[in-house]
Amino acid sequence: MTTVVIPNYNGIEYMADCLNAMRGQTRKPDRIIVIDNGSTDGSAGFVRSHFPEAELILMGENTGFCGAVNAGIRASHGADYVILLNNDTKADPDFTGELIRAMEADPSVFSAQAKMLRMSEPDRMDDAGDLYCALGWAFARGKGKPETDFSEPADIFSSCAGAAIYRMSILKEIGLFDEHHFAYLEDCDIGWRARIRGYRNLFVPSARVLHVGSASSGSVYNYFKVHNTSRNSIYLISKNMPLLQILINLPLLIPGFLVKAVFFAVKGFGGVYLRGISQGFRLSRLGAAEGRRVRFRPENFRHYVRIQLDLWVNVIRRFLNR
Repeated sequence: MTTVVIPNYNGIEYMADCLNAMRGQTRKPDRIIVIDNGSTDGSAGFVRSHFPEAELILMGENTGFCGAVNAGIRASHGADYVILLNNDTKADPDFTGELIRAMEADPSVFSAQAKMLRMSEPDRMDDAGDLYCALGWAFARGKGKPETDFSEPADIFSSCAGAAIYRMSILKEIGLFDEHHFAYLEDCDIGWRARIRGYRNLFVPSARVLHVGSASSGSVYNYFKVHNTSRNSIYLISKNMPLLQILINLPLLIPGFLVKAVFFAVKGFGGVYLRGISQGFRLSRLGAAEGRRVRFRPENFRHYVRIQLDLWVNVIRRFLNR
């Protein structure tokens, strides 16, 4: 059984394309749940009137991406898989079927991400899987590259939750999305937690979806995005890296964060970035007090080694855009 969860915040202009694409799936999901995050544009009423097959959960206020998708996951009673899908997408007819097949083929796979293509340039990649590197940077693999360059399945650091499927049994094991993130890097966090346990995340190029991008936040760089990503970047490290691994990576983490600070200062967001970093340290202390930090277990040591090797390799991949 498979449930598609679609978070929505003032996305009325996208909902018809997104939900019509779900109607046209060759392997239809068992349930479609739209989580409305306190929209004021009438999109909840539009879904109710035009797509009665979609279940609608009204959150009443904006709980962020994490709060919305967690509500949908919790409502997916009895599902084997849950597909998270951004509202500003248009999926190909084989989208759900290809993702489900990837999960059925290997029980060690926690998540599988679709090939995300730019809505405005369908021959260009938007995201071929998310990677994370020892500079403390998370980035979308292949962004802006020809989509023909990414035609093979591949292991990735984590799946972009804008168009990905997750195995419910592993979600029950490692926990749902951390709502302290609110939005941004929450998918890297949950994929990282799964990898610490030895599970895999995959890129599935045969599952294709067009993506507008930045539909909810409004632009590539804005206060909301810069603040949340800088804050969450600190929280992400503090949660998932044991102290020894943090020390090993410090020679790259420090210049990585300095480069970002300069970059955002040039863009006019330097103060926002630094305030986000400061709040990230406070959030890390709160998360540790709440027991959210991933506890190091010796039986996972080999998985930490594999992750660390990927962190180093992904520094090179970041600059090669591969």
